[in-house]
Amino acid sequence: MAIIYRATLTPSKPELIGAWLDGRPWAGQGPDEVLGTYRFDDPEGEVGVEVFLLRRGDRLLHVPLTYRGAPVPGHEDHLVGTLEHSVLGTRWVYDGTEDEVSLACFRRALTGEQEQADLEIWEDGRLLEQRPQQVLLSRESGSGGGETGPARGGQVLLPHVLDGEPEGGSRLVARWGGEQAVVAALS
Repeated sequence: MAIIYRATLTPSKPELIGAWLDGRPWAGQGPDEVLGTYRFDDPEGEVGVEVFLLRRGDRLLHVPLTYRGAPVPGHEDHLVGTLEHSVLGTRWVYDGTEDEVSLACFRRALTGEQEQADLEIWEDGRLLEQRPQQVLLSRESGSGGGETGPARGGQVLLPHVLDGEPEGGSRLVARWGGEQAVVAALS
C-alpha cells in the first residue's frame, strides 16, 4: 500500500512537474491538466513511485516520478527537482523513466508480479481513509513475444509522450475517465 501523508508540499507536485516539463522538448507547450495518478510500492519501502497522466497542449504525457530521502549520486541529469514535505522533509524527485526502482516496479507489473499500490491517507500516525484509484492499470498481451520468452526479460519501454502504442509482449494499459493508453511495455 502507498502511504500518503496529509502534508504540505513546497513547491506543489504540479508546480514542480510543470517547471521540469518546460525544459523538455518532447513535452509540448500549454497549461498542464492533471488527469490522474497511480502508484507502485517499492518492496524496500524507501522510494516513492508515483506516475502522473497529464495533458499539456495537444500532448498526452506519462510522467513517472520517484521520491527519495537523499540525492542519488550520478543521477543529476535525471533530477526533476526537490520539494519540502512537511512530514518527511526534503524529497529529491527523479524522472522515473531513468530510476532503477521505478523501472523494477514496472517490470514486475508487466510480468504480473506486482499490482499498483492501494492508497492510504495517514495523519499523525493513524490511518484516516483509503483513497479510490484515479487510474486503473491492467496487463495485456501485445505483439512480439507474448507473456514468456524474450519479452519477459526484455527492456522496459516507458514513454513520456503517449502518442502511440509501444510494441512489446506484455503491456500495461492505464484507464481513467473514459480514456485509456498503453503506458509501458516489455520489448
